[in-house]
Amino acid sequence: MTLHPRSNPSTLEAIPVLDLKAQYLSIREEIKSAIEKVLESQHFILGPEVENLEREIAAYVDSGFGVGVASGTDALILALRTCDIGPGDEVLCPSFTFIATADAVSLLGGKPVFVDIDPKTFTIDPSKIERAVSPRTKAIIPVHLYGQPADMDPIMSIARKHSLRVIEDCAQAIGAAYRGRKVGTFGDLGCFSFFPSKNLGGCGDGGMVITTSEALAKRIQSLRNHGAVKKYFTEEQGWNSRLDEIQAAILRVKLRHLDKWTAARRERAVRYDALLNKIPGLETPPVIPTGAHVFHQYTIRVPKRAHVQTLLADAGIASAVYYPTPIHLQPIYRSFGYEPGDLPETEKAANEVLSLPIYPELTEAQMQRVAHAIADAFRS
Repeated sequence: MTLHPRSNPSTLEAIPVLDLKAQYLSIREEIKSAIEKVLESQHFILGPEVENLEREIAAYVDSGFGVGVASGTDALILALRTCDIGPGDEVLCPSFTFIATADAVSLLGGKPVFVDIDPKTFTIDPSKIERAVSPRTKAIIPVHLYGQPADMDPIMSIARKHSLRVIEDCAQAIGAAYRGRKVGTFGDLGCFSFFPSKNLGGCGDGGMVITTSEALAKRIQSLRNHGAVKKYFTEEQGWNSRLDEIQAAILRVKLRHLDKWTAARRERAVRYDALLNKIPGLETPPVIPTGAHVFHQYTIRVPKRAHVQTLLADAGIASAVYYPTPIHLQPIYRSFGYEPGDLPETEKAANEVLSLPIYPELTEAQMQRVAHAIADAFRS
């Protein structure tokens, strides 16, 4: 496919990895109105906006219940606690993910056990899961990384065989689907993040746990509010992890636009594929036949990544590496005894992945610039 002629990078505006301001400007009046409504009500914590958002998110993913919490990390912690994960319990999870996935297990006294990834999808490799199961294993956390769904059928089969809980980390994947069913609805609980950079992001931290179980939902409601089932009456140790009304109001506005934004991300991913897939040595992100990717990130594999990233920066194009150091090789888990080479596909991915700018407002001209800069980097 022919690219348009290049312009001098020094005369062009920088291209960010994500342009949150462009999104805000497109819905500014809706956001202002939603915030003003909360300010006028003077109801700021666990009010009607949170309750409505919980119902709307649950309906969006076709689940029974949603429980708003203070962050995506808290969503994982409370979900694990609701499944009675505690000291000495092992939880299987990928190492190629944000630290919160494993950290949530550790904060409860459990032990994350790291499993290698499928090199095509960057998600946990089901063929590697069963050999990691031990008598102390209590749960699996599949991570739907970059917006790509994990291969849930074999994961759920293994979980049923060994009576394991499944807690889906959907922080980057709201709206993604596997065999026509939204992620977060396969396991016992699904955990979402509303961090500002997410496809559905607030103006601060926020998160949600979804489940089809009323009993699990009620326990999370208690745990997020100091373990109380009614005011000033606490039954178990809990947290202060309440989604506030202003964030919920903002997220309700954005949820109305989410499908449109997701479609725009997918269109840009297809365009990137067409622009980049003829560059020798570059791998564009595949979409699994059973999945519907939402492209929280458009992540390519490149050799000599530092060289490519430097030349992109020189051309005024931002890029990012998610994630440069796998969790099993980070200082926090040094005592676990992992060594380089233990998770070869994870470590290879950490050395090669590069996420390019992708957002609904990204223009054709900007994508052309990105493609030109990458082609130039490979030629050099």
